Amino acid sequence: MPTGHIMMAMSLDGFVARPDHRLDWLEKQPTADEDHGFVAFQDSVDVIVMGSGSYRTVRGFGAWPYAKPVVVLSRTMTSAEIPDDLRDKVEVSDLAPEDLMKSFDARGFNRVYVDGGAIIRSFLKAGLVEDMRITLVPILIGKGIRIFGETEVDVDLELVSANSFLSGLVDLDYRLKAA
Repeated sequence: MPTGHIMMAMSLDGFVARPDHRLDWLEKQPTADEDHGFVAFQDSVDVIVMGSGSYRTVRGFGAWPYAKPVVVLSRTMTSAEIPDDLRDKVEVSDLAPEDLMKSFDARGFNRVYVDGGAIIRSFLKAGLVEDMRITLVPILIGKGIRIFGETEVDVDLELVSANSFLSGLVDLDYRLKAA
């Protein structure tokens, strides 16, 4: 079965985006000379799964940034909303996380980049996340989309590493402990 992996930046008050999905607060950070491992992480995964909010945010960046296949997990979005130039790169699915991972297994995908607050929460709830890198950003934005919400049970984590940078960002690598 494929494994889920998370790499997200989070404001110090726990948000991954503003309520309207904007990431302007993240762009304020002086990280040009820092390597937070995003390229290596992208190279390590076979497929990316994200929600429709994250998809729309990424579409707003201009050029499509991903070389890997992307699956937008949504109950409301349809394939007709994917522009022609992305149809060979992006697909839409309404499968439950467990069923999506089974379909990834059938397609030969082993490592899945799980992206976006609601999608991350659903994969965590289903026990489909193996590890995560959370980059704490030294800013308080007050409100927005949380990476983690309420959980029905504790999600125990083991710290693998912590790295701080001159910008004030801190990368925290965690492995989920077996239940």
